[in-house]
This record gives sequence, C-alpha cells and structure tokens, in this order.
Amino acid sequence: MARPGEEAPAMAEEEGEEDALGLLIRRQRKEKRELQAKIQGMKNAVPKNDKKRRKQLSDDVAKVEAELEQKHGEELKKLKETLPKQNKEESTMIDIARLELEDTELSQPPKISKAQKRREKKAALEKEREERIAEAEIENLTGARHLESQKLVHILSRRQLAIKQIPSDGHCMYRAIEDQLKERQNSWTVATLRSQTAEYVRSHMDDFLPFLTNPNTGDLYSQEEFEKYCYDIANTTAWGGQLELRALSHILKTPIEVVQIDSSPIIVGEEYNRKPLILVYMRHAYGLGEHYNSVKPLTDMPTENAS
Repeated sequence: MARPGEEAPAMAEEEGEEDALGLLIRRQRKEKRELQAKIQGMKNAVPKNDKKRRKQLSDDVAKVEAELEQKHGEELKKLKETLPKQNKEESTMIDIARLELEDTELSQPPKISKAQKRREKKAALEKEREERIAEAEIENLTGARHLESQKLVHILSRRQLAIKQIPSDGHCMYRAIEDQLKERQNSWTVATLRSQTAEYVRSHMDDFLPFLTNPNTGDLYSQEEFEKYCYDIANTTAWGGQLELRALSHILKTPIEVVQIDSSPIIVGEEYNRKPLILVYMRHAYGLGEHYNSVKPLTDMPTENAS
C-alpha cells in the first residue's frame, strides 16, 4: 500500500481536473440558459404577423446557437487536451455523462403548479406588452405619436395644463379619473370606479344597450352579451370609452372633458354644475389602441432655466 504522503498529490490532481471540468460544464449550461432567455425576449419583441422580421430572427437565432455550440465544443476539446493521457478517457466519460444530464434537465423542466403557470403567463403577457410599447415608442419617435403629443402639448399649454402620463395597462381611463379625483381630495380607487360603472350601466340598460353591438354580426347585444359586458367592466382590464365616461359622469355628478387633437373637446355630464375632470385622449399613444392620460398644472413642469 502506498504511503499517505504519496496518495495526496495524485488525489488532489484528479480532483482539480474534475473541478475544472465541472466548472466548465456549469458555465456552459448557464450560457445556454442565458442565450435561450435572450432568444425568447427577441421573439417577444417581434410581432407575430411580421413574417419578414420573424424570418430574419429565425436566421439570427440559428446563427447564434451554432456559434455557442461551436464555442462550447472547442472549450471542451481544449480542456481535454490539457489533461494527462491516462485521464482522458475518464474525463471524456464524465463530460458525456454531465452533458447528458444537462440536456435532460433542459428538456424536462421541473413540474410547476397551476397557480405558478398562471403567474408566469400573466408576467409573460405583461412583458410582451411592455416590449411592444417600447418598440412602438422607437418607431413613433418621429411619427404619428410624436406629432400627436406635440399638438396636445400646444393645446394644453394654452390652458396652462400639461399631460400627466398614465400607464397603458387596460385601466388607463379609470386611472386618469382616479388621478383627477385625487387632486380634489377624493379617494375613489380604480376598483371602485369599475364596480360602480358596471352597476350603473346594468341598472340603466335601456340607456346603454342601443350603443352596444356584436362586432361580428352588427346585432344589438343579447341579454347574455350585455351581462358579460358589465362583468368585464368590473372584473377585467377591459378598456373604457365614451359609454363608461358617461356612466362615470352620472355616478360622480361631475362633467368629464376629453381633450383630443381631432376635434374640439368632448364634454359628458354637462348638466352637472361642477368643475369638469379633464382627460387627454390619445389615438396613437402606444400603437396598442386608444389611451387616456390625465393632466396637471403647467407650473408643475420643470423649466429649462430652473436651477
């Protein structure tokens, strides 16, 4: 039997070789995952109906995947060449076993609960919306959105007002109303505004039903469709429009003025003798449909000469 003093260096050398291989495999696995995450982000940023850009994206993805695969292969080859000859076969077996384990882990992700799946789906949808907004922001920098914003700034400045940005999350109209009410020390929340709007519309069906038609058939809403419409107002991120604004003006007993560039301001609830709430309607805000912002006094805006 060899003496302990002779065993230790050999064992240390083998452990060092295995550690180097293990570190390389772990790093390569991390790089693969990071690349997949990056690719997913790139896919989310390209509209599904843009076939030309998706074709280019597919080519780009294949290229970067091939480059990473080649890089990893060269790294493994270089590492094995640095090992002593008698350990090459052993290191190769370890290499293959770990790569097979890695492929298994990547192709068979751990099971997740339904609740987690719902959360991840919601997060993915929100991320896709944000990426679409960011993309639209870039595309519209000198386009329709930019021109619309400039015109609105000019219209509002004559009234000593400025645009107050509201998130584009489906609640924008209600959030703009909420913001206006806060300026009057009123604590209505988006959830309350939505539930009250749904209740008012439901209880005044004869006033609203003539304006609600099925987009596919053109027929007036059935009772079932009307109930779903009211349910969506209260419980989803369904976007609000002029009908909901009319309901809110009656609920709050306050006029609501909507400033836009296409025509003179629209005022609903003129029968109420109160200072109107003011919203800004933007047709080209994010490329995702109509959007409402709030307003604030122009004096709140920083000036170029401010210290």
